Amino acid sequence: MCNRAVGLMARVVESYGICTVTLSLNREISRKVESPRCLYLRFPYGAPLGEPGNVDQQRTILKDMFDALRTVDCAGTIIDLPYRWRREEYGPVAFKGTP
Repeated sequence: MCNRAVGLMARVVESYGICTVTLSLNREISRKVESPRCLYLRFPYGAPLGEPGNVDQQRTILKDMFDALRTVDCAGTIIDLPYRWRREEYGPVAFKGTP
C-alpha cells in the first residue's frame, strides 16, 4: 500500500479515537499527509518491515512501533529509525509476557 494512502487512513482512524502508527518509506509524503505517528525507514519499497525471513529485524521494527504508540503524543510526529537495509545485525526481541 502506498505511503500516502496509509497516512490518510491513519488520520481517519485516529479521528475515531484509535491510536495508529504507520511505517513509511517516503518521509516527504508522510509529512505532507500528516500521518499521526510515523516511523520512517530507509528500506526499499515493498519491504517496510525489513528483509524477508529476517525475523529478528521484523520484531525489532514491530517493537519500535509499539513503543511509539506509548511514547508519541504529538500528532504529525515522524521518527527516523536508524536501521539500514542489510547493514544491521539484529538480536532476538522479547515482548513482555513472552518467553
